[in-house]
Amino acid sequence: MSNDNTPTPQPPLVISLCGTFLKPEMQSIYRQVNGFQRVRTHVYTQSLENPELFPFEPVTVLKKLPRPRLKGNFLLRFWYKHVTKQWPPPRPVNREVSPYYPYDLVERLRADKPDLVHVYYGHKAVHFLEMLVDWEGPFVVSFHGVDVAKFIDRPGYMEKLQEVFAKATLLMGRSQSLLERLEFLGCPAEKLRLNHTPIPLDHLPSTVKTAPTDGAWRLVQACRLIPKKGILTTLRALAVVKPRYPQLKYVLCGEGPLKEKILQKARELDLEENVEFLGWLDQAALLEQYQLAHLFLHASETTKDSDQEGIPNSMLEAMAAGLPVIATNHGGIPEAVTHGHDGLLAPEASPNQLAAHLLAVMGDESKLSELSRHAAASVRANFGSEAQIAALEDVYLEALEKKRLEVAGSAAKDG
Repeated sequence: MSNDNTPTPQPPLVISLCGTFLKPEMQSIYRQVNGFQRVRTHVYTQSLENPELFPFEPVTVLKKLPRPRLKGNFLLRFWYKHVTKQWPPPRPVNREVSPYYPYDLVERLRADKPDLVHVYYGHKAVHFLEMLVDWEGPFVVSFHGVDVAKFIDRPGYMEKLQEVFAKATLLMGRSQSLLERLEFLGCPAEKLRLNHTPIPLDHLPSTVKTAPTDGAWRLVQACRLIPKKGILTTLRALAVVKPRYPQLKYVLCGEGPLKEKILQKARELDLEENVEFLGWLDQAALLEQYQLAHLFLHASETTKDSDQEGIPNSMLEAMAAGLPVIATNHGGIPEAVTHGHDGLLAPEASPNQLAAHLLAVMGDESKLSELSRHAAASVRANFGSEAQIAALEDVYLEALEKKRLEVAGSAAKDG
């Protein structure tokens, strides 16, 4: 007789380990943790932000631990202070209490007993590395763009990153260009997996774009206002376009440290009346802007410190809404935009070529509509949320299987 009381095995438990849960520009992480079907997840984070925008349970805020007092050596202190009369002593007489970790991560992992940890962002994997190694469980790391350049020049950082490459079970990048960069930095190719940003499409109805009859073009860009987004280059391109389309509006949806410099450059180029700042928008308000707009701009460029894009989430969402893209051959953008099919791509930091692409589309309504139809179709074919979250779960399950085989192999050797 079968035993009907046999408990159903639970799906694997994955800890989603973040620095911050969650900034407004990190909505793709929220989609992932809410979309899992084959695993359970518990978020660990150093800091919790915007819980009203991103409600999720369970979330654990890691506790910051004070550094213990140095442990003294009584004999050395006595020797230098009372026998040799050398005080202060010529060598340290106190030592660190080891191991010391700045957060209670190891303690929590041992208590919760997850099957796997997913560390979001490479520099966070460096930060948590010693704690993850001490825990002794498997972990994977996802790289998102900025983290293939951040802290690279800091002394000792590259050595730690190399150790992350060695210790992690698998490592993911959001674009092929990021994977190539990780391999260049020393990550073994056999550990790398592609995992595109998940883009939910159900709430993104597409419309075929047509030219405005009154010449009042709306060109939108949604992003943080930072150098790699190419906004200053875009302004120089628009200065070339404006004489033919004086009523155009460049609509910036986002916040960031470059805002004052953007305002200054707009004044210098006589574009002050053509630039509209809307700040950070929620999904509904952003979709409304996509519906009002005619083109999406994203002239990304590599910065002096080698910061680059993966595949911009906002660009994919804009394409899903039917917006053709005018962008650059930068980072992962060519993996999503096919030049001449669903958008046009210019070289980085080339305002004249960017302007030429804008004028070509703005002057040809049939081309605008053709690019619009293809943009909506291509992003649905390649970046749907369900497929990309399922691909991430595949990486988790592959990592768990690799760990199982390693443990089995070690046991066989010991036996």
